[in-house]
Amino acid sequence: MKVRAAFSLLFALVSAVMLGLAAGAVWMVPTLYSRHPLPWLALLAGWLLGKAVRHWVRPAGGHAAMLAATATFVAVLYVNLLTAAARISGLMGLGLVDSMRTAGFSLLLQLAELGCTPVDDIWFLAGMGIAAFVAFRHDPPPKTGG
Repeated sequence: MKVRAAFSLLFALVSAVMLGLAAGAVWMVPTLYSRHPLPWLALLAGWLLGKAVRHWVRPAGGHAAMLAATATFVAVLYVNLLTAAARISGLMGLGLVDSMRTAGFSLLLQLAELGCTPVDDIWFLAGMGIAAFVAFRHDPPPKTGG
């Protein structure tokens, strides 16, 4: 029985990471069009990821809150890495995938750190907090008309 519970938690973690990657990729679209970072979108991403984790990955509660915050962190990390790769590809005339391969994870991570301000970090932490809050709380029972 413990193996089943461990597998369930592992599957939930993988699902949360995949949701975070998808959210980061979607977040990248307006970031590319605006040509500057949009850290305030972490609030919207956190809210959406909190709802997604609560409804599709784990029921509301502590595990769902941790998974939603993790998914939001993955989305934040991914959009920042993609933004750094897009800057490299624009400066060097490479494709996005080629710039990611050439730069490597560690350089992209360092460039992402350099591109973030302390205010951006506050937005990111607020988004993670919203994700955890939304995933933790239970929906109120529906009202009956009568």
